[in-house]
Amino acid sequence: MKLGLNLLFVALLLVGCKKSSIVNADYNEAFIASSMGGDLTAKGMTVKKAKNIIFLIGDGMGLSQVTAAAIKNNNQLHIKQFKVIGIHNPQPEAGLITDSAAGATAFATGVKTFNGAIGVAADSTSRETILEECEKLGMATGMVATSTIVHATPASFIAHRPSRKQYEDIAADFMNTEIDYFVGGGKKYFDRRSKDERNLIEELKKKEYVVSDYFQQDFEKLEIDAKKNFAYFTADDDPIPFSKGRDYLLSASTTAMDFLKVHEDPKDEKGFFLMIEGSQIDWGGHANDADYVISELLEFDEVVGKALQFAREDGETLVLVTADHETGGLAINSGSTPDSLVTSFSSGYHTADLIPVYAYGPGAELFSGFYENTAIYNKMRMAMGLNVKK
Repeated sequence: MKLGLNLLFVALLLVGCKKSSIVNADYNEAFIASSMGGDLTAKGMTVKKAKNIIFLIGDGMGLSQVTAAAIKNNNQLHIKQFKVIGIHNPQPEAGLITDSAAGATAFATGVKTFNGAIGVAADSTSRETILEECEKLGMATGMVATSTIVHATPASFIAHRPSRKQYEDIAADFMNTEIDYFVGGGKKYFDRRSKDERNLIEELKKKEYVVSDYFQQDFEKLEIDAKKNFAYFTADDDPIPFSKGRDYLLSASTTAMDFLKVHEDPKDEKGFFLMIEGSQIDWGGHANDADYVISELLEFDEVVGKALQFAREDGETLVLVTADHETGGLAINSGSTPDSLVTSFSSGYHTADLIPVYAYGPGAELFSGFYENTAIYNKMRMAMGLNVKK
């Protein structure tokens, strides 16, 4: 009798495991097929592909930053809704601690490189970015940042330079890729350049972009034609912090999602790639200012919430949230209460902390586990059904 009960238990367990593992098995098969150069279909099993990707990067956002923001927000964050969570190793090609340029280049191109490098490998050769490839595939593309648009993270998705400080060269690289929508600071690198007399804003207009800026009109008052490429400059140089009045990230990001969904594609067939950066979470870490970190992260989290809402309604969108690195070595110390955090910082720079990756939507399961930051590039490609690049 005991043997019979044991056999029955084992049989039920196996059936349960079989049922519960079907999705993971499909993704594992798909992962193997993609790694071998196939798409997300393997042995007759079809996994739904991600038509769109919304890639949100909270620059400098480690677990302590997320924890602090959650505590100060009654333990409520949209980031906490994710069920699929992985961990990436942010180390650059040499050394333990990455900067934003090498970190974002790893996401954008799938290669480790040296600190300061923008869209180039460790030997300084240019590598095609995922945004550039999506453009070639006919997909709509966009970027939104709370830094200048030529800052290290956004630059790494569209430019190819050995130094992140080559702001005017990075701005010129925007002329080489027909990105459909971009919003960020740094207007002066486009229209008042020191190295040449080019006016890149006029060049954009000749390419039939609609270009506006903070001086002409507030973003919220714009009427945007989704049939035309769009650029908006939020500041002449760096945008101000959220706590001092910057307020465009949420509206620019939600507008981007709706814009890219139908941009020159009213039937919504080709899909889009959108990178959104909460740039100044990092700046708060560098300043060892916990209030600065928290206010920036809470604004960024509102955008995460809108991305998740879009993905739930759309059903074909993969949402990814991660950071290029942690900044400041933030600690929440004893004596802290929900109303008063006692914080300290171990550094004024980045740390070597491992970084969480949060995923939702088609292909999300690919992002669980531990992996290098470069794997995020190929996992995005896998989710879209593209061949893996080595």
